[in-house]
Amino acid sequence: MAGYVIFNINITNPEAYKEYVSKIVELIKKFDGEYLVRGGEYKVMEGEWKHPRTIVIKFPTYERALEWYNSEEYKPIKPIRLANSEANGIIIKGV
Repeated sequence: MAGYVIFNINITNPEAYKEYVSKIVELIKKFDGEYLVRGGEYKVMEGEWKHPRTIVIKFPTYERALEWYNSEEYKPIKPIRLANSEANGIIIKGV
């Protein structure tokens, strides 16, 4: 069963955030992840969507998504995102 990483992000420092993007794309691939959504045009249909950027990444399994997020390789990259953005994020099992 696939696992999905879904983040709603507000990038507060675009120049510094570029470093995160330059490092994360290959790491996602290494863990068999595939970007399904990376920003893009959207329209809020119900409720509130707090931040202007949404990311959806599909992994082959829920466990693989968790493995990526908790990996030793992600540990030094994650603080770059945290320092240069605000986000809400989940990892969820697909159907």
